[in-house]
Amino acid sequence: MSFDWSVLGAPLAAGLIVSAMHVPLGRRVLERGIIFIDLTIAQVAALGAVIGEMLEIGGEGWASHLPDAAAAFAAAGVLAWTARKFPDVQEALIGTLYVVAASAAVLAVAHNPHGGEHLDELLSGQILWVGMGDVTAVALVFAPLLAVWALWGRHREFAFYFLFAIAVVASVRVIGVFLVFATLILPALAAHGLAGRRGLAVGYGVAAAGYALGLWLSVPLDLPAGPLIVCVLAALALCAAAARRILKAG
Repeated sequence: MSFDWSVLGAPLAAGLIVSAMHVPLGRRVLERGIIFIDLTIAQVAALGAVIGEMLEIGGEGWASHLPDAAAAFAAAGVLAWTARKFPDVQEALIGTLYVVAASAAVLAVAHNPHGGEHLDELLSGQILWVGMGDVTAVALVFAPLLAVWALWGRHREFAFYFLFAIAVVASVRVIGVFLVFATLILPALAAHGLAGRRGLAVGYGVAAAGYALGLWLSVPLDLPAGPLIVCVLAALALCAAAARRILKAG
């Protein structure tokens, strides 16, 4: 079956734009050993979105992202502070924040008849429903983020956390919490040990192939695209790591 560009073109474009920022961010996360920061900030952003809708805070368009942005920035500020004050337990604090945010989100939707469905959408994502308007909006966010990251952000600890928060907020409602984590970490794992442009090339290749193959397979298999892309990314990361080990041994 051929790739249906009319249906899958916009979701693929969104995935590639998100990957453009998430792959270098993921490599830095792996270098720092704070693997679950992305999952944690994404979960906090999802909690902010749930609370915002429950309290009818925000509005239409970009205004609807204010609650999740505020939550993500607060989490980034707290984690930037704890990284300086308590570096020896930073990973434990990141994990604690994740489980508290996840539990709070479950409690927030406990009495909403559609709350569980909405929470599932935030976790798994609805990438197949992405349109060209969403692609344009994501591109407008990530283009300046990439420029700031390349020129300044990757060299400053405090800026890293806030750039990270912006990237996650812009991604969560488009691709979901699970795919945000997978796009950050799995391409980085595939390129682990490779420096500079070579490592970026491998990471970008795995990300692009994962999105394209996952979206393509989701149609004939009639499976949710987000979770399927996560599994495909994991498989490709394993294959890339195995291929590198074989080439190195040979």
